[in-house]
Amino acid sequence: MPGRRGARRCGPPLPTPRGALSTGVVSALARGLPVPKPEQAADADPYGDDLQLALYVLYELHYQGFEGVDDEREWDPALLALRRALEQCFLTALRVDVPRGTPVQEALDDLQIEPVGPEGTSVSHYLQREGEKDQLREYVALRSLYHLKEADPHAWVIPRLSGRAKAAMVAVEYDEFGAGRPDEIHARLFADLMEDLGLETAYGHYLDAAPAEALATVNLMSLLGLHRALRGALVGHFAAVEVTSSPGSRRLAKALRRTGAGPAAIRFYDVHVEADAVHEQVVRHDVVGGLLESEPALESDVVFGVQATTLLEDRLGAKLLAAWRDGRGVLREPASLRARGRGIAVPGALSPTQGRE
Repeated sequence: MPGRRGARRCGPPLPTPRGALSTGVVSALARGLPVPKPEQAADADPYGDDLQLALYVLYELHYQGFEGVDDEREWDPALLALRRALEQCFLTALRVDVPRGTPVQEALDDLQIEPVGPEGTSVSHYLQREGEKDQLREYVALRSLYHLKEADPHAWVIPRLSGRAKAAMVAVEYDEFGAGRPDEIHARLFADLMEDLGLETAYGHYLDAAPAEALATVNLMSLLGLHRALRGALVGHFAAVEVTSSPGSRRLAKALRRTGAGPAAIRFYDVHVEADAVHEQVVRHDVVGGLLESEPALESDVVFGVQATTLLEDRLGAKLLAAWRDGRGVLREPASLRARGRGIAVPGALSPTQGRE
């Protein structure tokens, strides 16, 4: 993450645990206590706060790490064994809950179906029509867990591709990383958006505030990116992101304009409206098409990546919409959303101890 006000040169602090597994992981990293045994993951809720936070912390060792944690812990055998058990719990649940047998083009086309009927909506539709500025700020705070590392998880697939798929993937990633211009790196543009909205821009700042549903969307990318065997699913995830990004970004830009956000906030989504409309076609025809041309047996994996992404995004969307329609926030720690120097509150958000396992 480029240096900015609020950005850290080292990793963020370790988060507050939310159950036995995450307590064990944080204690092992902070105080050198024994790592939980892999079998302790067997009875965990695969979508729950405890497992998702523990998995997020273990994955973060492969990104920027944590303040005070030795870099060597990235490859600690005991941590890797626990991570594998947590991954299997999460992945097994996803494979049970994701539909099977859909052709890849149908799965990609399904992403473009708009909600219908009086109850049909999505987070971006809601925010465009009636969302309040504090709800937009809450949404941006949650999304910062991904967007401040935007494109990083997808870069892991590059050495696992070849030919047309590899060339196209690199071309799209080149744009995501600013096409050689540091100020245009999409993670940097998102930090500008956050600063415009009065949010803290430090990498990982909102981890303690994020519910399990938000952590799961980021964990899926790390899971798929770190395993060569799941390269097809990561391409599917990447396709799902690019296919849905342009129309969703258009709605979010309109929401920010309607609520009086500044130009830096609006620019992030304006950039994605244009760029991702092009990226969608490249990903469909050259990344997905090129991969399946060389490895046709991976079609079901690509579809799994598309549909697992949709499943987790729908879970997060349902949580956000239910809270907002009830006049509540969804952050676990509402104080963390206060604008610098402005103290904007989020009504009804969870306290740090509510909802934890």
